[in-house]
This record gives sequence, structure tokens and C-alpha cells, in this order.
Amino acid sequence: MKILVPCKRVPNPEQKLKFAGESLDLANPGWQVNPFDEYAVEAALRLTEKGKGGERAGEVVLVTIAPKDAGQQVRGLLAMGADRALLIDGKDEELDSNAVAQILKGVVEAEKPDLVVMGKQTVDGDDNQVGQLLAGYLGWPQATFLASLSLAADGKSVLTTREVDAGVEEKRVPVPAVLTVDLRIISKKAVHNEALVGPDAEWDEGPRYASLKGIMAAKKKEIKEVTVASFSVSPEVLVKTVSHVAPPARRAGVKVSSVEELVQKLHNEAKVL
Repeated sequence: MKILVPCKRVPNPEQKLKFAGESLDLANPGWQVNPFDEYAVEAALRLTEKGKGGERAGEVVLVTIAPKDAGQQVRGLLAMGADRALLIDGKDEELDSNAVAQILKGVVEAEKPDLVVMGKQTVDGDDNQVGQLLAGYLGWPQATFLASLSLAADGKSVLTTREVDAGVEEKRVPVPAVLTVDLRIISKKAVHNEALVGPDAEWDEGPRYASLKGIMAAKKKEIKEVTVASFSVSPEVLVKTVSHVAPPARRAGVKVSSVEELVQKLHNEAKVL
């Protein structure tokens, strides 16, 4: 089982946005791995493990499109246990979801993975489009927003679930497929490879921390630097960002002395009653 996991670095969402004119100031954003991509790495690792801490049977390959200094975040994912990585030279401001999906199509055709497992979206753009576009370009089945997944013992299909308004939706998709994962994929029993573990197998809650052994091993793992051109694709950017503008500052709140005054203001000033 070979699993490709696309990953992206994003600015630390806990930091306040800074602006430089009509652009975001990304001089010191505190880069970190997109959380949903980290969950995807955890899911991919579990699919290749014979239980928690067990032997591996498969390969997890990371791919990211970013400047070279993103290697620091990629190295952290390799320390979790991923086997190797591709670092494709690219800049966020020169890409959109469509271009990323077209580049990833080239990567899939070159690497020939059995599965693509990726986060449902990034927390900077929140576009939630790349997985769906990639599946469309490849002509592969897709299952999105996954809360759990179980790879059949013969490796030919994946049983997936995702939360919907009425409960949980269950879907079985053939392999190869594109899978995007949501928060619950990192719960203890969310991921199984029936060829490697039984139904009661479980892992720790959440994505794993890199161990000292993993950190040392990651230093020797390959991060292959490549260009978009090496995949013989011509990505097309369909969305152009014109400018970034901060929302207007909120007005100070008003304290009221009674319920009657509140109702009066809602009726006469806010006009919502």
C-alpha cells in the first residue's frame, strides 16, 4: 500500500493578521502544518501499521508545493513516521485550488499511489476544493470529510463514514481513490487496515508526537526538491486575488441597565424586533 499525502504549511491561525498595503504581511507568520493535513498523515500512518507501535507495511509519501524553507515543516511530518517527501517549488500567491489539483495530478501519475489521503481543506484559504478537483482530474472515486475509514483486507476498497446533519453517512469506494479527512479521523478507532489489524485495534487520540528516535530518523529521510515542470503539467490559475483588506473595526458595545431598555434598543435602533 502506497499512500500519497499532500500537505501545506499555513500561517499560525493564532496570530493576528498583519497587512502590508493591500497584501498580507507574511514576513514572520509562524508557519505550521495545516492541521487537517497533519490528521491525514496520522491516518495514512495508521493504514500502514500493524497496530499501535507495530511494524509498518506500506509507504507514506508526502508532497508539498512551497518555497524551500517549507522543508522545516515537512521534516516534522517525516519525524512522525512518513517515509519520504517531495518538495515542489511554488508560491501561494501564484497558485489557486485548480492549479494545485493539476500539479497533484502530475504527481499522482508519476508516483502511482494506491490512495491519496489529504486534509479536507487548509485553514488559511478554506477553499475546500483541491481534493474534489484532484479526483475529477484523475477520474478517481472520492470520499470527503471522513470521520473514519477502513481498508478492506484485499486492499481493493475502503469503507468510509462522514458526519451529516441526519447522522453518519457510510460509503464504500474502490481503490485507487482520493480521500479527504475531517477532525474525527484522529479518534482512537477511526482508521483500520483489515489486512493488518483487527476491529478492536486502537491508537492514541489525536495525531502522534514525533519521538526523539523519529526526529533523528527524519534527518536522514529524503526530501526531494523538484519543479512543477518535472511533472509535465501546465497548471492553470483560475482565481486571482486582487487585494486583502481587513474588516472594519467593530464599534464598542453598549451596556443597558434593564431588559426594557434592551428591548427598546433592539426595536428602535437595531430594528430586529
